[in-house]
Amino acid sequence: MLDALLEKPVRDAIPLHIISAEMFEGWMQSAPEDFSALVNAADFTAKSGQVLLVPRAGKTPLALLGAGKKTEAFALGDASTQLPPGDYQLHFAPSAIDRQHLALAWLMGAYAFERYAPRARQPARIFIHAASVSKARHSAQAIYLARDLVNTPAADMNTQNLEMAVRDLGAKYGAKVTAVIGDDLLDQNYPMVHAVGRASDHEPRLVELHWGKKDAPRIGLVGKGVVFDTGGLDIKAAQYMRLMKKDMGGAANAMALAHLIMAADLPVYLHMVLPIVDNAISGDAYRPGDILQSRKGFSVEIDNTDAEGRLVLADALSRAAEENPELLIDFATLTGAARVALGPEMAPYYTDDEAIAADLERAARAEKDPVWRLPLWDGYDKLLDSPIADICHTSSSPMGGSITAALFLRRFVGDIPWLHFDIFAWVPKARPGHPTGGDAQGPRAVFSLLQDRYGKT
Repeated sequence: MLDALLEKPVRDAIPLHIISAEMFEGWMQSAPEDFSALVNAADFTAKSGQVLLVPRAGKTPLALLGAGKKTEAFALGDASTQLPPGDYQLHFAPSAIDRQHLALAWLMGAYAFERYAPRARQPARIFIHAASVSKARHSAQAIYLARDLVNTPAADMNTQNLEMAVRDLGAKYGAKVTAVIGDDLLDQNYPMVHAVGRASDHEPRLVELHWGKKDAPRIGLVGKGVVFDTGGLDIKAAQYMRLMKKDMGGAANAMALAHLIMAADLPVYLHMVLPIVDNAISGDAYRPGDILQSRKGFSVEIDNTDAEGRLVLADALSRAAEENPELLIDFATLTGAARVALGPEMAPYYTDDEAIAADLERAARAEKDPVWRLPLWDGYDKLLDSPIADICHTSSSPMGGSITAALFLRRFVGDIPWLHFDIFAWVPKARPGHPTGGDAQGPRAVFSLLQDRYGKT
């Protein structure tokens, strides 16, 4: 799939013209009469994503791709699958279309999950002058990693398999990877990770990755790794359980960001912590009303076993905070409330640090990786009060669920600068560059922020 972006021009490549709606009329007036007649006959009007191949006597055909009114590169993300298979070379495009973004969009649209069945057809390949192939492939590899992990069913992405995926990633870049597994979680003080995962035949684990020079700025990275979520004893209805293979999407997105950092050799010290569990049901499953101890030392009253993600994240965030990172980032498919608020395409995030928020939003706009800040509203903090424990893990109100989940996690972070993402990690309906299935939400924006802060490579 990465070879859909060509490193150099190919002989007899089909010239591709990207035409915006604004310039279409003028472009048609300058075209030969027989050429424009064919375009009119095909009803090509330069709508976004519209494709037309025009034959030329004795030459390769000419490919037209409509850019519509917005002339946005990522809106053309389906071009690699809409154009007939073959080799193309970008011959013309409006100046408003960023060539580097177009290269990445091309690769994003070229993705297919092929583990269980081959793709129906190969994507078109293209050479784009003035676009860095290595940079586009670097980003696409991270996106593909997240998508592949999320798309894989839990039968083949259980707790052991996800740990092995982390080990494979670490081995690729010379990182140190360790794991605390099963009852050793109790001995090493990860009681909530153990409690959530103990009901499954696939043992829970806390996996850590260390990479970089120890005297470099420290970045903490945490990802929710619930490989499948039945809801526990508070079992989900079937229609909500169907997609729960994606509940390790936070870990997948954290791994995508780790890939970006390590592949770019960013001058930071990366510490990634992934709590990996299967929230299953058995006689030993944790129960509503239980009081759990946490690594931080807080006692936590359990209200609903389907709010398991914040429990395993709490122990993982506590561990990551112990190394005093300059910035602590977590990704989690945490709440349905975030989806109600922002839908599936926006990545909600939380932080108390105004400078980090400004930097992230600037990076997100530049990378076209959309994020939206939600408030850590202190007025809701009291909704987490428990009469018999230090804290209840869910709110006493059904409103503001994403906010109260973030407030719960904040108690385990302390004063460290922190970014929390409550993502969906899934595309329910395909759109340009985003086929249906698992997806990366936020890693490109965060990586751009880190590059700006710690030195571009």
